Amino acid sequence: MYNYSTDFDYSSLTKTDAAAVGVLAGFSIAYVIVALVVAVISIIAMWRIFTKAGEKGWKAIIPIYNMVILFKIAGISPWFVLGYLAAVIPVVGSFVVLGITIYAMINLAKAFGKSGGFAAGLILLNTIFMCILGFGSAEYQGKVEA
Repeated sequence: MYNYSTDFDYSSLTKTDAAAVGVLAGFSIAYVIVALVVAVISIIAMWRIFTKAGEKGWKAIIPIYNMVILFKIAGISPWFVLGYLAAVIPVVGSFVVLGITIYAMINLAKAFGKSGGFAAGLILLNTIFMCILGFGSAEYQGKVEA
């Protein structure tokens, strides 16, 4: 049986090493907390967008289903969600996912009567602009033909 405790001599760690490990752990914990806060804010914003569009808000909580509903609100086929499976294809998959996301955000902005600049905001700063859609004065106008 392998004895893990004798594999590394922890007494050789210096105070600098211990401090570096502590700082790394602190940054990791901070990152997880920030990521959770952003996720919760995104869910709340999506809930509000769904409610504005006449959908049930709880649909924002369910992982893949929320994208189906978001695509439906944006006026594009929910089958585009399957395009996200292309992400497993090296390089090409990333471009497919990026293209679908851009297309969906442009159509979502149009569905709420917003401009191309707002669509760019949805693409680049998604959580912030989803909050603006959800909590702002934007009204759902339905599927807008291109």
